Amino acid sequence: MTVENINVEATIKRVNDLIAAEPGMSPALKASLEVLLLLVTILTNRLGLNSKNSSKPPSSDPNRKKELKELSERKPGGQHGHIGATLRPVSDPDRVKVIKVDRSALPKGEYRAVGYETRQIIDLDISIFVTEWRAEILENQNGKRFVAPFPKEVTRPVQYGIGVKVNAVYMSQYQLIPYNRIEDHFLDQMGIPVSAGTINNFNKDAFDRLEFFDSWVKDQLAASTLIHSDETGINIGGTKLWLHNVSNDSFTCFYPHAKRGCEAIDEMGILPKYQGIICHDHWKPYFRYGGLHALCNAHHLRELERAVEQDKQKWAEQMIALLKEINKATHEAGGCLGATESEHYRKRYRVLLCEAERECPSPDEPGKKKKGKTARSKARNLLERLRDFENETLRFMMDNNVPFSNNQAENDLRMTKVQQKISGCFRSMDGAKIFCRIRSYLSTCRKQGVTASEALRLLFQGKWPDFMNVKEQSAE
Repeated sequence: MTVENINVEATIKRVNDLIAAEPGMSPALKASLEVLLLLVTILTNRLGLNSKNSSKPPSSDPNRKKELKELSERKPGGQHGHIGATLRPVSDPDRVKVIKVDRSALPKGEYRAVGYETRQIIDLDISIFVTEWRAEILENQNGKRFVAPFPKEVTRPVQYGIGVKVNAVYMSQYQLIPYNRIEDHFLDQMGIPVSAGTINNFNKDAFDRLEFFDSWVKDQLAASTLIHSDETGINIGGTKLWLHNVSNDSFTCFYPHAKRGCEAIDEMGILPKYQGIICHDHWKPYFRYGGLHALCNAHHLRELERAVEQDKQKWAEQMIALLKEINKATHEAGGCLGATESEHYRKRYRVLLCEAERECPSPDEPGKKKKGKTARSKARNLLERLRDFENETLRFMMDNNVPFSNNQAENDLRMTKVQQKISGCFRSMDGAKIFCRIRSYLSTCRKQGVTASEALRLLFQGKWPDFMNVKEQSAE
């Protein structure tokens, strides 16, 4: 890497050679200098990292500029065949206002009404709707009273209805609005005094009702042909813990845990019984599970970009072009290449890695006495991963079910990062578990074509969405 025309790697290597050639240097001084050189190497490696060449989010890029899109030959607006979302008139308006013609302004003559020209205004009218249940009381000749039973969901003299619960949980867990702002919404818009504690109780109620869904969705994912796995750091009470995600295009499951590795994965309970294909970003614990593996090439592209920019590796630039070419060919072929074409790309892949060996050789020395594996550069580590995990890297071109990247898992986790930006942290592990279970349900429903509002309404009514195909188990 070059910083202000100084080749950092070459300079560090020269200093290391000088230290090794100095016979009278004390061990303490030598160790101190080696630590300082290590710190310089770590810090310089961080310079120049951005969202395109690392896993850093775009929001962390310094002086981030919006990239201009390439000019298209298409005209602005909806294209031919596009289904628009134009407002449509309704057949049964709630209120009708008739505008009479001012006949005094008309020429003299006889007129008769022949119809109307209509225009509609679609507006929002937020109001409270109160239902009062009256249980009839009968009294017999002996003065004994008999009271009709209230419905089982009517338990108090005054209570909130399903609409309030749905709205509160929707804004809290789906739109990620803080409790105090939800309080303001109910009070300002509807005059209903809903406290933060009540909103929290609604969320706990939804969490308890989703206990069956939690086990159901884990069974669905465990039986799937392909799943995506990823994890991200979350702040719980000021401590960095981990949120794990297992998902695909039909189901989603989130799970918070203090650990990142196998202990958390085992407790989540999906991967230990899974035998299909796991798509992930090469986090080593994942290799202990599943039948086959597919690596995320979006991660590879970012790491290759870093190798080009910081390590000046020409092979990395060629590998970027090759992976993109294979992805394009696979997409144009319908998601899977034929045996001849896939073998052609595989040979090009291997030849390129052989050339990379000459440009970025292994640092191992045949006669070295030092124990352990010799330290490698990031570019060398990437090269060895692409070489040793060829099948996992190229599985997307051989299997129609395997995508080019692990973007499905990253997309599912994105709203969790948004929640952390809004609220800063979860106050407790219980709050994180409530969030994860409800988000798992809402994300799964959205993938199945059920809106979040409808999903929550069914939940509080004690029903499950049709796609679950569950009749005997209620959500209560």
